[in-house]
Amino acid sequence: MTDGTMRDAASTLVEGPWRHRFVSANGARFHVAELGDGPLVLLLHDFPEFWWAWRHQLVTLAEAGWRVAALDLRGFGASDKPPVGYDTFTSAADAASVVRSLGEGSAVVIGQGLGAWIAWSMPSLQPDVTRAVVALGCPHPLALRAASLTLPTQLQAGRTFAGLQRPFVPERQMGDPASGYVARLLTEWSAPGANWLDVAITSRYADQMALPFVAHSAAEYYRWMARSQLWVSGRRWAAALRRPITVPVLHLHGAQDRAVLPETMGGSMRYAAAGLDAHLLPGVGHFVAEEAPVRVSTAIGEWLAALPR
Repeated sequence: MTDGTMRDAASTLVEGPWRHRFVSANGARFHVAELGDGPLVLLLHDFPEFWWAWRHQLVTLAEAGWRVAALDLRGFGASDKPPVGYDTFTSAADAASVVRSLGEGSAVVIGQGLGAWIAWSMPSLQPDVTRAVVALGCPHPLALRAASLTLPTQLQAGRTFAGLQRPFVPERQMGDPASGYVARLLTEWSAPGANWLDVAITSRYADQMALPFVAHSAAEYYRWMARSQLWVSGRRWAAALRRPITVPVLHLHGAQDRAVLPETMGGSMRYAAAGLDAHLLPGVGHFVAEEAPVRVSTAIGEWLAALPR
């Protein structure tokens, strides 16, 4: 059950130095928070978050001379929430279409968790628009899939993802802020102590997950990831991702990530033909961009500065 409160997606349009805009892309309407001028950087958030997870990087990367756009993924925040389209093919097409709708031919794609899964897939599924990839808290999807099957510790760590495969129950839990589901997940996946969290932050994310259709959309992403292994579309996706990535990749991972364990990092190298710059961040859990905003912004900014403009 929900708490009976009627919620509006306008509540996700948090004020700040950025500007909010809506763009039509890939048959849907997407919300982005945008700041700065220069080459485009597209930011893709994690579950159970929305664009606001990038509030620190929006400012610092814009100050460094980039045009930064933090996207609400399909089904989240103020973006459209259609009943279908939560497979990775569509997610990559969404991101590519948003880049073009913003008037750009290509972008650096940066993702955290769920967003990083999509960012890793972009060079294989949407190569024309992907200049480079930054992945936070998630190794290459095929490396993560292999680790989930071979590492008992990762299988245990991924129990929340497994729980999302159930029908109806996850939606009821996520859609009710009073259940404590979102606050519990944010705490359990962060480094012990979760110093970055407070009631205001957990409430903002819990309220966002309680928006109509968001909980179902979030679960559908993870259902496709698991079930597609048995489907033709999943085999096509895996075949595409086996091709080596020919754009630069930066991977930042929390040493105390309790959702996607640091032990999963090693398998990504084989897929990065243009080189993989990987760093383990001590004292940081799964939500890298929010748990260590200064370190992450500095690392990303320095890495981006070395890319050809």
